[in-house]
Amino acid sequence: MGKYNDLVNIIDSMREEAPENYKRYRPSSLEEDKLMHARSRAFIHLFLKVKFGLTEFLDRESFITDDTSDGGIDAYYIDYTEKIIYLIQSKYRNSDANFQSREITLQEILAMDINRILDGEETDESGTPYNGKILNFIEKINEISDMPKYARKVILLANVKKSIAPQLKRLTGGYAVDIYNYERVYNELVFPLVSGAYYNIKELKITLNVDKDSAGHRIQYYPETKYGECTVNALYVPTIEIAKILSKYKNSILKYNPRSYLDLQGGSVNAKIAYSIENIQTNEFALFNNGITMLSDETEYSDKVGKRNKAEVIVTNPQIINGGQTAYTLSILYDKHKKDNTLDIFDEKEVLLKIISFDNAEDESRLDAKLKLIEDISIATNQQSPVFEADRRANDAIQIQLQKLIYQDFGLYYERKRGEFGDGIRQGYILRSQIIDRERYLRICLAVNGEPARARSSNANKLFEKSVFDTILPDTSNYRKCIYGYMAFERIPQFSSSSTNVNDIARYAIACVVSQRYTQEMNPVDYEEKVIQDLEDVINLWPDFEKSIRNDETNKNYYFREIYDTNTGERTVETNWASYYKGRTLNRDLRLYFGY
Repeated sequence: MGKYNDLVNIIDSMREEAPENYKRYRPSSLEEDKLMHARSRAFIHLFLKVKFGLTEFLDRESFITDDTSDGGIDAYYIDYTEKIIYLIQSKYRNSDANFQSREITLQEILAMDINRILDGEETDESGTPYNGKILNFIEKINEISDMPKYARKVILLANVKKSIAPQLKRLTGGYAVDIYNYERVYNELVFPLVSGAYYNIKELKITLNVDKDSAGHRIQYYPETKYGECTVNALYVPTIEIAKILSKYKNSILKYNPRSYLDLQGGSVNAKIAYSIENIQTNEFALFNNGITMLSDETEYSDKVGKRNKAEVIVTNPQIINGGQTAYTLSILYDKHKKDNTLDIFDEKEVLLKIISFDNAEDESRLDAKLKLIEDISIATNQQSPVFEADRRANDAIQIQLQKLIYQDFGLYYERKRGEFGDGIRQGYILRSQIIDRERYLRICLAVNGEPARARSSNANKLFEKSVFDTILPDTSNYRKCIYGYMAFERIPQFSSSSTNVNDIARYAIACVVSQRYTQEMNPVDYEEKVIQDLEDVINLWPDFEKSIRNDETNKNYYFREIYDTNTGERTVETNWASYYKGRTLNRDLRLYFGY
């Protein structure tokens, strides 16, 4: 398992999205060349989906030009909002080693006929006509009325030699070049897709009903806060608008919410929301539901949009911080009824939306105050269903940094929000075994720091209380050693031993001892093999360790009471291993016996 394997799983999943008549995406596994080409095209699909939010296969396919007579351009995209034309060349490699090391050649870069195509030329220099997709691209460019305002950007989905990089702008005709080498592909394409946070919408348009029977008109308010003045817009919006938003943007619009998209599912709250949408024809939903709170940098409202009885709200950099249960359930209903063509269940049903816009949103000097206010709002408003202490720590800076470091070094997914990688599991991108549970990781941190008894005995909510959490995880400096201990903990059940405690209550203690054998010089790629070696050694020593501690006088008083049978004269030792492995002498005994 590894990041490259996850990439292959993703692009194979995207191949499966192709309609049956797109045979080029569905070659036999025995047709190696065709499979390589199919994956190469699906690799471009990944980029288009993550970077431009193109969730539908056919939408992405329309921008892929990779074929004979493509002028060296594998795909393009025209961003009419930002006014940028993207020209894409991609080099997918069919092995982990090649994907990390093999570089695009100078000749491949020079093969891009960028200027000819942007100038409207329909043939290459030899007079051969470009393929239909390129000609369609040229036609779209010709239709742009304000072309001088558009920037051009070349995207290279490839590794590039350092010696070539400074010359890229000249080599591509004077255009800006953005390189997505293997590291950027993993960090900015694979990870965001697996976590369901792959497209950050900059501007969101919400359409409202403003006829006489609707509550679509807004209330506007300007409260003063410690951060500064805010603008609050309160209005009722059609439920289908919220449903579409969360269906498309998932976790990318829940960054400040203490819970993730897929963790919101289940429970009586969601069932009641679904019932009032699917089974009640009138708009009781607007009365039953507490509504949704959204943050924005700026909010613009207009009821002069050229549509009868309609208004529009445009929200910049939107984030939902409360009402995630409502938004999630509406999105699930939307996905379900879209397939059945029964979206009329949403007709005439609205939900209260409160949009909080921060003035001076880009003032970095006040960013910390803004984030603290956002956290306070999130905690205060998330009362409809319980938010646990671990949820409250999900957006701490150290958690975000830890998640990034663990993925970069090990290709593992640290789950700081419950269920945030659920979409990746459901889609078959990754396995559950690749996810690091946040509570278990925190317990491993204690064990690695020589406190396996506390690791086993501490209450979960207590571990994540701010004052306790900050002492266990003050920074990320020890994360590699903790991952070493985590790997050991996870692999202990693979070993059999004469000691009945090895696979159960002694796991944190064993992980503690193994982690003490970690050295900073270790390469992450060698962790797996080294962990197994250390585990075998430590577990072989464990029966003798347990024998020695039974003879300790302090332990005898607390955990290993000798019982004398007056009838038979037999003496036996009553052992209380469950208490010992979370008791007061464990940490001392491990240090003395294993010498760390």
